[in-house]
This record gives sequence, structure tokens and C-alpha cells, in this order.
Amino acid sequence: MKVTQIVSVSLLGAALAVGGAFAQGKKWETVKIATEGAYEPWNFTGAGGKLEGFEIDLANELCGRMKVKCEIVAQDWDGIIPALQAKKYDAIMAGMSITDERKKTIDFSNPYAAGPNGFLVPKDSPLAKMPGTGQSFNLSSQQAAAEKAIADLKPLLKGKTIGVQTSTIHSNFSDKYLKDVAEIREYKTTEQHDLDLAAGRIDAVLADATALSGTLRKPEFKDYVLVGPSITGGLLGPGVGAGLRQEDTDLKAMFNDAIAAAKADGTIKKLSEKWFKIDITPVT
Repeated sequence: MKVTQIVSVSLLGAALAVGGAFAQGKKWETVKIATEGAYEPWNFTGAGGKLEGFEIDLANELCGRMKVKCEIVAQDWDGIIPALQAKKYDAIMAGMSITDERKKTIDFSNPYAAGPNGFLVPKDSPLAKMPGTGQSFNLSSQQAAAEKAIADLKPLLKGKTIGVQTSTIHSNFSDKYLKDVAEIREYKTTEQHDLDLAAGRIDAVLADATALSGTLRKPEFKDYVLVGPSITGGLLGPGVGAGLRQEDTDLKAMFNDAIAAAKADGTIKKLSEKWFKIDITPVT
């Protein structure tokens, strides 16, 4: 073989090696995960400022399975996606529902939780007799039945004020289906709309039933009740997943493998029953 051929082959080999290194993607040793820290029992700030909740426990479990160091930080909800895109952290685990609208700017892991929705109201309110309580409907697979259930709510909700957390599936749902009959009032955190409900400034809160179960455990909410049909699918999405940058396909694969393993061995079921008293493992 001529010297020029040897050099050419060597250069080609080096180029392939470099290309292979790039193809393998970034080597993840630490994964920084953002959570809101104000969405009990999914994630909240406990005694001494320590982050606690279902997603904190699950994040640590997933990091262990991915064989990476887990660093969890608190981030206000309204800036949580922009800060991910700005690379202040690598993932979001903050009760964030997977929706087509959000997927225009970020990607998601497979769902790690799927919870029902509901209205929180005072027990002595006319809204406590809301139709559809105890029933579940899917806007994707049962569109006609789901939309009829929503229509059945409207006479009772006419003229009422409903609190929702801003930039959530519940604010999107209310904007599409309820704003023609009720005033929709948006809040930065779930704690804020809970306080306004307790003070009588709004008539109901629409939120994830798992988060509202945490509210109902507080003494000041002993005279409140969760009512209304549970609506899923459609613009409400398939469940809750880890928010990721679209380019981090290798990290997405790592999360998906870890989530699948945690589902298969019952870890997600165990953690959801610990924090919610029900199993919210997604069925896929």
C-alpha cells in the first residue's frame, strides 16, 4: 500500500471514530431536573426548604436506574419551559401534562403518571351536586360522550368563577369549553387558587384530582369536596411526562427505559399509592 493510501485510510479511520463519538451523544453523568416545588403532593417544599413529593421520589428512582447523579432544583412554573430551553437544567418533572401545544417547543418522555381531573367546591355549594361525579370520559376515544358531559355542566356553572393555574391543561380546557358561561380566573400557583376558594373569592377550582387530594387533607378544607366528571385525552393530553429539550434524544431514551422499568416492577404504583392513595401508573 502506498504511503498516501495509508495516510488517507488513517484519516478516514480518525474521522469515523470522531463521527462515532458524536453519534453516541453526550455522556450523561449528572441530570439536573427542575420541579415547581408548589404542587403538593406531586412536588412541594417541605420542612426546612426540602423538596418532597411523588416526583421527587420518582426522579431519584429514575436517576438511579439511569446511573446518573440526580440534582433537583425548584423553578417557578411560568418560567419552567423557557429555562429548560436556556439549558439551566436538563429535564422537567413538575406534574407537566404532555400536550401537542407543548411539543411544539419541547419534547417529552413517555408518561410516568396519568391522573383524573375534578372541581373542588364547598360541600354546601350548589356545585356540590355537579352532574357526572364519579364518571370518566376521554376526549380522544369518547369525544361525543365527553363533550355531552361537559355541556351538562354548563347550566350549573353559569355565572360562576372558576380558578385554574395559568399555563396548564386546565386553563386551556376552561378557555375552550367553559369561558362562555363562567369567569375563568388564572393563578400563578395552585396554592393561590386554593386560598381564594377558601376565602370565598371564587366558586370552584379546576385541577388535577391528585393535587386536589392534597388540598383536601388540609384541615381548612374539611368542608370541601371533589366533584364533576373526570375528563382526559384530547387537549388534556395522554398523561404526565418528563419535559426535555428536543435535541436531547439520548436523554429521552434513558428516561423512557427507566420509566418502563419502574412501571414493570411496580415502583410507580408503590410511589403513587404512597403520595396519592391511588394508583396513577399510566396504562399504555
